[in-house]
Amino acid sequence: MSTHVTIIGAGLGGLTLARVLHVHGIPSTVYEAEPSPEARAQGGLLDIRDYNGQLALRDAGLHDEFRALILEGRQATRVLSREGEVLLDLPDDGTGPHPEVPRGELRQLLLDSLPEGTVRWGHKVTGVRGLGGGRHEVAFADGTAVETELLVGADGAWSRVRPLLSGAIPEYTGVSFVETHLLDADTRHPESAKLVCDGSTMILAPGKGVLVHRERGRSLHTWVMLVRPRDWFDGIDFSDSDSASASALARIAGEFSDWAPQLTALVADGDTAPVPRHIHSLPAEHRWERVPGVTLLGDAAHLTAPNGEGANLALYDGAELGKAIAAHPGDVEGALAAYEREMFPRSAAAALEGVDLREMLGEETPYHLIRMFTE
Repeated sequence: MSTHVTIIGAGLGGLTLARVLHVHGIPSTVYEAEPSPEARAQGGLLDIRDYNGQLALRDAGLHDEFRALILEGRQATRVLSREGEVLLDLPDDGTGPHPEVPRGELRQLLLDSLPEGTVRWGHKVTGVRGLGGGRHEVAFADGTAVETELLVGADGAWSRVRPLLSGAIPEYTGVSFVETHLLDADTRHPESAKLVCDGSTMILAPGKGVLVHRERGRSLHTWVMLVRPRDWFDGIDFSDSDSASASALARIAGEFSDWAPQLTALVADGDTAPVPRHIHSLPAEHRWERVPGVTLLGDAAHLTAPNGEGANLALYDGAELGKAIAAHPGDVEGALAAYEREMFPRSAAAALEGVDLREMLGEETPYHLIRMFTE
């Protein structure tokens, strides 16, 4: 197949697509808005599941390399009460099917697996338009543009490619996360650290919660979850200065003033500037009519609230699309139709069956979640 594939977005899904295409001898170019791989932190740990994410990495020929990234013990799960009492403690015995790896290291593995020059950094998309006959033009902020006969939007929640296919716009779920880190926690924050297990620790109450991951280097990655309207956060200064960070952390920690102090400290004592993450989603059964020469994958296609499936689905979408293109040499439309036919029901099922954040933080929490783990 001589078709050159144009991929917008160098996230996990776009890079997996490029890698699987490379395995099959099909050229591609990935355009990424960020100026370099180190432009921003890539998030925390990902549990890569044996029924989708790991299958994608096998198709990419990278499963052994992926295994080398696994952080042992991180499949452990603990649920605490707001007083610090252990309500559920599930250790990692090494046999679990969803090993945890750092997102940034997995992304770097995919980047390193591609031929030099595959990813074009610093290419922010400003517009995409159809040229007819399945061809499209992509314009960039630097004034350049490219034409392509196969365009893939792997550019996340606010995809610039999606409007070619769908008028759907992500909607705020009513839940926001605030992210911070406690660095060298066993030494610098011992009282809080000893409450956190080797993997994920959750403290939940109606309308709010704290999720903590233990990462490399003895750091704790804290995610505060709050059911609040967007404008509630507008009154907090999240700018990256020492005074603003301290004030913002104190304001967020104040929402947990009735919790045990060592739990509140997981928020108040953050060593990095807090970053708000407003959670948006597309309709669970988002789909579109076939448009020649273009498709979507990952969050661009099926954005949902975090439920453990997002990164795995992006990996799987990338691999499945790559295999479909390889299986239909010279037939772009056949490849895209075959991919979308399987992707639509797969992503809808994941959205409908996944954990609902509003329910997770509902009136029955944390016991609703404990029942899910134990049943």
